[in-house]
Amino acid sequence: MKLVSWNVNGLRACVQKGFLDFFSEIDADIFCVQETKLQEGQINLELEGYFQYWNYAEKKGYSGTAVFSKQEPLSVSYGVGSEEDQSEGRIITLEYDTFYLVNVYTPNSQRDLARLPFRLQWEVELRQYLLVLEQSKPVILCGDLNVAHNEIDLRNPKPNKGNSGFTDEERAEMTTLLTSGFIDSFRHLYPDKEESYTWWSYMRQVREKNIGWRIDYFILSSKLKDLLKESDIHSTILGNDHCPICIEVDL
Repeated sequence: MKLVSWNVNGLRACVQKGFLDFFSEIDADIFCVQETKLQEGQINLELEGYFQYWNYAEKKGYSGTAVFSKQEPLSVSYGVGSEEDQSEGRIITLEYDTFYLVNVYTPNSQRDLARLPFRLQWEVELRQYLLVLEQSKPVILCGDLNVAHNEIDLRNPKPNKGNSGFTDEERAEMTTLLTSGFIDSFRHLYPDKEESYTWWSYMRQVREKNIGWRIDYFILSSKLKDLLKESDIHSTILGNDHCPICIEVDL
């Protein structure tokens, strides 16, 4: 199976910048998007051969997730944890015969870290949720997790230490998740690969110089590690400030 994840940072805008071309070319079995920034009825995607599942934020032009799947899942659920989380449309879970897929758009702690406490509570609730799912079948978690886990995962770690997405607290939560029975698919296959990023600031020439962060992930139950065949970062796709990521796994 081929699975793709992409923070589209506004799906309507991304459609105008080549989203459908990439979608058709990559021919994923499951395609997950985050930060759709739209409400029901604001877009009509004709994706032949795919079932579509949407989780809209109550706030207009904000957050939101969607999953497009060739195979109809056994069940679909939306959200987990607090009411605030549920209102922001940040999680969709699809159950298949042999695994759960959880598509996530993790809250940003914000530049002044005003939302860090909410973010950390989110991490706890999400991890607990994943561990419950894991008791019945393996889990694939994907999405914009809004954290660069280690120094290798961003170009300039020292000046960014303590900033949103690279605080000790956020990085520790990722470590806790991975030591709870999960793997970072990209680092599992490429533990020492440098300058592999999924997000770049819109500041001038930042992307051209590849001054980026790796904050988009496929996280797999450890029991799936021998089934993982590839984990790619499609950094040449320029639809927005993030790029798509992809895994191939025998499921």
